[in-house]
Amino acid sequence: MKKTHIVLLVVIAIAIGTLIMLSVDFSTYDTVASARQKQGKFVHLIARLDRTIPLDYDPAKNPNYLSFIAKDSLGNATKVVYHNTKPAELEQSERIVLKGKMQGDVFECSDILLKCPSKYKDDKKVLEQTVEEKTIVESK
Repeated sequence: MKKTHIVLLVVIAIAIGTLIMLSVDFSTYDTVASARQKQGKFVHLIARLDRTIPLDYDPAKNPNYLSFIAKDSLGNATKVVYHNTKPAELEQSERIVLKGKMQGDVFECSDILLKCPSKYKDDKKVLEQTVEEKTIVESK
């Protein structure tokens, strides 16, 4: 191969590597305190719904406005404003992932992901009963 072909292949490989690096999302979960330090920047905030304060959602008045208080694992709280319909089962979720930007003391949310591990946990008694039933059937 000619030197120009080798140089051209190296340049193409570097360009492909650069494009791949730019397309990958390296975001991590932030706390309320770190999101406040990143004012106006897009972050993923992992938190829990503060159930002591009621949600502000009135679908008759404005179906595309939801606000609530979210607390992170360190106990820091922030008001969250979501300009879309309320996700189903928001109140029952264990944790929520909020995607958006901190604007002052308010987190302007663009997307909400619900984390509800209780949906995937088996009831211990039901599981034990199923195992016992299978054992009885197999022994016959």
